[in-house]
Formats: sequence, structure tokens, C-alpha cells
Amino acid sequence: MSVAERPGCRRCGAVLPVAGRGPVPAYCSGACRTAAYRERRRREALPVEMTRLRRWVRREGKRPVRSDNAAPASSTNPFTWTTHEAARRSRHGDGLGYVLDGGDGIVCIDLDHALIDGRPVPWAADILARCPATFTEVSPSGTGLHIWGRGRVLRGRRIRREDGAHIEVYGRGRYIALGERYEDSPTTLADLSELVASLTA
Repeated sequence: MSVAERPGCRRCGAVLPVAGRGPVPAYCSGACRTAAYRERRRREALPVEMTRLRRWVRREGKRPVRSDNAAPASSTNPFTWTTHEAARRSRHGDGLGYVLDGGDGIVCIDLDHALIDGRPVPWAADILARCPATFTEVSPSGTGLHIWGRGRVLRGRRIRREDGAHIEVYGRGRYIALGERYEDSPTTLADLSELVASLTA
């Protein structure tokens, strides 16, 4: 196998050494393996306020499914939800989803089409600038943002503005497909009451 044909390290891209008869290594060194593990853990970090609650499902694309049997899950039927640990260990579907129930005070502001090449568009950057430090993630599509926090949303809202903003605000009866943590957002939930009020006024 020529150098050009050899696979690269999953983290730094360096050409991997030729292996014997064993499997081709994924990383060029122990340092890259450790760094990749830490980066993955950072991306997967979630607020304890969410992981301690039984509000979890799996997702198959955008569709919520049960973690035990991949049957459809419902955002209004708690019997189809499970613990974070059970959902995390399940191999059904593509990833995790969280159900907003209302009673726990957790809300989500969903910014659609908020990122281009990983950078927030102007209207999304303005919302992020007004937002207290709170857990934020990139949606599974890679183009949206989910801002998680505490607040009270009695009725979900969809907002379309002339500046191109596509905003959804939910607090109950809604399932959110989880993506990856946005940059270095904290793994805590801030009070979003003022931001929610300003967006839904």
C-alpha cells in the first residue's frame, strides 16, 4: 500500500503507520486517541438538569422512537420515554431526543437555518448575544441551533421575521432531536424568561 493509499489519523489526519496483520489503527498516537476521546466527551456533555429526568427517547432521523423497541415514541405519552442512561445505551435509531414536558420548567428556543459554514447568520448572532450563558447545541442538520434553558412557555410559538429569522419556542408537548454541543457553551441551564418574552412579544 502506497503512502497516498494509507488511511489518516481520525483526529489530525497524519498518515498512519503500516500495520502488520492486525486491524489498522484509528489514531497515530496515544495523545491523539486521548484528545479525540476528550473532544467527543465535550461534544456529548449534557446538563444534569436534563439527564436526571425521565424525558428521553431515541431519534430516527427526525422521528422519535422508543429506546427499548424502536416503536414510535410520543411527545405526550410518558410511557414511551425513558431515562437518559437507557436512551444513551440503546442502539435503536440515530441518536438521542428529549421531550419537553412543561412541568420541569425546561424550554428550548429552536433557531432554524441559523448557521452557514458553522457561523451564525446575523439574526441568530443577535439572539446569541442577548442570551445568557446556557447550554446550546447544533441541530442534527448542522444548520440550526437549540438554545436550552429554564422558563415558562404555555404554548409553543413559531416566529418568522422579515430579517429571515426562523424561530420556534417550546416548553411542553414537543420532542427535540439532540445534536452536538455548540462551541464551548456551558452544560448548565440559564433562566431564559427575558429572552423568551422578547422573542414572543
